[in-house]
This record gives sequence, structure tokens and C-alpha cells, in this order.
Amino acid sequence: MSMAAYIRDDIGLRLERGDGLPTELTIQALSQHYGVSFSPVRKAIDALIQEGLLRKKSNGRLDVVPVNGGQKTLRADRPLVPDDPVPKIAQDLVALSFQGEPVYLREEATASQYGLSRSSLRNVLHRLAGEGLIEHVPRKGWLVRPFDQGNLQAFIEVREVMELKAFDLAVPHLQTEEARQALQTIALGNIVPQSDKEPVAIDNSLHNLWIEKAANPYISDFFRRHGPYFSHLFDWEGEDRASAVEAAGQHRQIIAAILDGDWQTAREALSHHIRTNHPKLNP
Repeated sequence: MSMAAYIRDDIGLRLERGDGLPTELTIQALSQHYGVSFSPVRKAIDALIQEGLLRKKSNGRLDVVPVNGGQKTLRADRPLVPDDPVPKIAQDLVALSFQGEPVYLREEATASQYGLSRSSLRNVLHRLAGEGLIEHVPRKGWLVRPFDQGNLQAFIEVREVMELKAFDLAVPHLQTEEARQALQTIALGNIVPQSDKEPVAIDNSLHNLWIEKAANPYISDFFRRHGPYFSHLFDWEGEDRASAVEAAGQHRQIIAAILDGDWQTAREALSHHIRTNHPKLNP
């Protein structure tokens, strides 16, 4: 659901049920209430005018059209709030990073592109800056971090060492019934399609499982500080079907070896997965 559709349905349901408006009936007030730019608010208002729930007075102000008693409510329940915009924006920024040259974001244009207010967009950008995707440069704006092949390779090399150590430390804890059930659930979340028509799904949470079970604060700190940026890169890569199929299959191989108690095979499969499962990023 788009933000404009959400605003339309939310206001429409309030009017049909007689619940009252969430704020003053002006574009500015509604924009502030929903945390978006004027554009989706205008679209929502136009739709509500067409539905006969709102009207424009001669002075240009908006007014509520009285609902006839007993009128049937068209919307059965409160609409769901649209998805968090951060994943979509993050994926777009990753795509921009592959241009290989510095790219600066203009707040006004970017806010309009995603139907957000500038303040809401700024919150998103601060969050993504904390995850290493962009950097705020004084007097210049938001700089998209250019993709660097050497930097990716350096991370993979250190990640392999740190994650294999975490795996070794976690082995005793992965033999509990609770851990085995968690691994079986993760395996089911990694779907390897048998035909081109079937969907593919990746569940990356097995990595976090042994990092958590290792209970080593220095390993956890490494992934907490450096992992988010590369997670965005890997999520972008996972949109490629062939890469996703390969990742899901390797996850299932690792889990199968663990459940069989074949720790050496599991460790070797994990090492192979970390080093080779980036055909789009590290061809």
C-alpha cells in the first residue's frame, strides 16, 4: 500500500465511522501528522473528494461532507501502515554506490521521490549513515558511499576468521534441543526452488545464531559495527535469483551437517559459503 492510499483509507474510515479527523484538515497539518511530504496528502485528498467524503469550499478550504445516517462503511478496518521505507531506500542507495563515483543526495528531491517529509527522510538518512551506507558532509549534503571491491574482500577475509571462531565456540550450544529446533526452522526458511516457476527464499539468521551462542563480546562487536553496511550489500545481491538460490542451498548444506553432528563438514561448508557466495559483488 502506498502512503497516499494509506492516508486516504485512514481518513475515509474515520469519516465514515464518525471518529473524527486525526488533526486539522489542512495539507500542512495532515503532512505533519503522517510524517510525509505534501504530495501523498494531496493525492489522498483528491481521492476523498472524488468519493464524496471531502469537498473544497469556495475559499479553497477543505470541509467534511456530512455522512448520512446509517451509511454503510466501505472500509472494514483500520488500514495497515505502509512498510518501513528504509529497506527500499537502502537498496536504491546500494545501486547508486555501484556508479563508482561520489553521489550526493538532494533532500528535497529524495523526499519527494519516496513520498516523505524532509524531516522523516532526514531520520532515515541518519539511520543509514549509522549503518555506513551514506555520510553527511557539512555544506554538501549526503554522500553515498561508493562500492569498493577491495574493501569488500578485506571484510570477507576478516569475517571468515571471526565467524569460524564464533562457530567453534558455539558448537556445544548448538547441540541442545532448542538450538536444533531453531536450525530446523531456519532450514525451512531457506527455500531452494525445484523449477523456475517456484519462489526462492533466504533466511540468514543462522549466522546470528552462532555469533550469539559464542557469547564473545569482541566478535559480537565486530559484526555489530561493520555488519550492517555489508548486510545491505548482501541483501541487494540476494535480489538476484541465481545468487539467492545458491545462498539458500549453501545454508541448507551447513545446517544439514550440523544436525548430523558432522562439525568438520559444517565448518568447511560455512567457510566456503562466506568466501564464495557473492557472485554479483565479487565476481
